[in-house]
Amino acid sequence: MKNILLAIALMICSSILGQTTDEKYSEDVKSVDAIMKAYYDVASGSSSDPWEFERDTYMHSKNAHIIFLDENGRVELVTLEALQNELRMSERKYFYEKELKRNVSQFGNIVQVWSAYEVRYKPETITNNRGLASIQLHYEKGRWWIDSWTNQMESDKNSLVTAFLMKE
Repeated sequence: MKNILLAIALMICSSILGQTTDEKYSEDVKSVDAIMKAYYDVASGSSSDPWEFERDTYMHSKNAHIIFLDENGRVELVTLEALQNELRMSERKYFYEKELKRNVSQFGNIVQVWSAYEVRYKPETITNNRGLASIQLHYEKGRWWIDSWTNQMESDKNSLVTAFLMKE
């Protein structure tokens, strides 16, 4: 009986570990809704959860741009690799992003997503820490790719999320 259980466990592990990135993450990129769910999933987790850099990289096009705007509109442009390297060198903490509202515009193979979200440092904590993301996607080779995203957090100077949530 032990040998049978060991054999089953080995088969399951080898099938999971032997998967290609396409096999592991193809569901994440099959639709705009799926890639947006994955976009927030890879950033969220507890301090004991591993980072999902492989999954995150799979969703992004090769030269994707990431832009952070401060409350005064100053731009910080980073690559996905640089952002992931910064995260690798820091301690993982509880961090949860939850999408609040999304607006999607699509023309052909190009999609523009406006997505309001909140940030929580514990899942049960109520927060007013919110931001707005502008995410550009394209469809190629049977899947969606994230080409760029720009984030700005709401502040006392800028109630952009409140304005976005109230807009129809």
